[in-house]
Amino acid sequence: METVAVTSVLRGVRAWAAGRPWLFDAALGGGLTAFDVVTLAARDPAPGPAALALWGVQTVPLLWRRLRPLTVLAAMTVAFIAFEAADPVPGKTPGPYFLIFGVHAAARYAPAAASLAASGGALAGAVAVDLALGRSPGPRPDSLEPITATTFAVFLGVAWLLGHARRRIDADARRLRDLNAQLGDANARLRAERERNARQAVAAERARIARDLHDVVAHHVSAIAVQARSTEDVVHDDPALGRAGVARIAETADTALIEMRRILGLLDTGRDDGGAEPSLRGLGNLVEAAERAGCRVRADVDAEAPALPRAVQVSAYRIVQEALTNVLKHAGPTDVRVALRTAGASLVVEVGNGPAVPGRTPVPGSGRGLIGLRERVAAFDGTLRAGPDPAGGWLVRAELPLEGVR
Repeated sequence: METVAVTSVLRGVRAWAAGRPWLFDAALGGGLTAFDVVTLAARDPAPGPAALALWGVQTVPLLWRRLRPLTVLAAMTVAFIAFEAADPVPGKTPGPYFLIFGVHAAARYAPAAASLAASGGALAGAVAVDLALGRSPGPRPDSLEPITATTFAVFLGVAWLLGHARRRIDADARRLRDLNAQLGDANARLRAERERNARQAVAAERARIARDLHDVVAHHVSAIAVQARSTEDVVHDDPALGRAGVARIAETADTALIEMRRILGLLDTGRDDGGAEPSLRGLGNLVEAAERAGCRVRADVDAEAPALPRAVQVSAYRIVQEALTNVLKHAGPTDVRVALRTAGASLVVEVGNGPAVPGRTPVPGSGRGLIGLRERVAAFDGTLRAGPDPAGGWLVRAELPLEGVR
């Protein structure tokens, strides 16, 4: 129990000293100075004030042991040598044991090479003065007397080793704190990067879904609008043909709803079930829808196209879909040619149409379709040209590089 109590007291003192270094140094320097003076004044006969001052001044420099450890050790050594040389106290005087505190401070707060040299110099100076004045016997390895050059060397050596060990412990602690701080910064940067990547992924997914929704809705609604106008023109004169037109409108609307549900299903499941993304094998559906709206479509697709990477097929499908949608919006029932061919390491997609039907009133658009086309082509570092065809009508031509695409 007593050992536990002493350990607790020592831990409390260390914690107090760590939080108040200057108060601790003041207590150490002032307390040792008072102890020096009191013990020397208790001698009989008592030394005079000058002797007390010379002896007590040895430990005063400890007040600055953290800032100037080597200077403190030098000052303490000079003070001891001055006291010994003045010989103010008859008989034997205490040896340079107070230098232990100076050596410990030098080893703890100064580089090892400098503190070792300073400690060796302090030991040599103190021992030389003591030997020269005959105040301590010569070095004897077999002697354990309190006041000998051998014991001086042992005590100062142990003090240096303890101080140096504490310096290494403090350096390791600082290095660990720095590593922890660096790890904390790295973790914070990683968290920020993950959050940024997550936001970018969400934004990219929203943009993709928005493009797909636009492609689906615009295509089918445009087809419905064209079919509705055609049906309106014939419903009175040919009811049977009008009923067929209404049926095509219903079928197109059902198809649009199915595709919209598939796309919106991604928002609920958070995964792709394979039905939401089209492929070039479904181009026949686009051609058929355009033909039902009155267009005369000629399609020319390379046999290798359906085996291209999935990402390329999705983009090519959407490009054709958007181009056909624009034909229905702006030109109406007209001649259309669709061509997909591989040229070197690229897939070329062309959709051209003839001139608009006379008296055709274009369906208003939002402009998002062309923006979506450019985004899809830019994702492959490809090129897009959309403009009037020299042969008449309109031409959309996209080139999608295949190199590096999976």
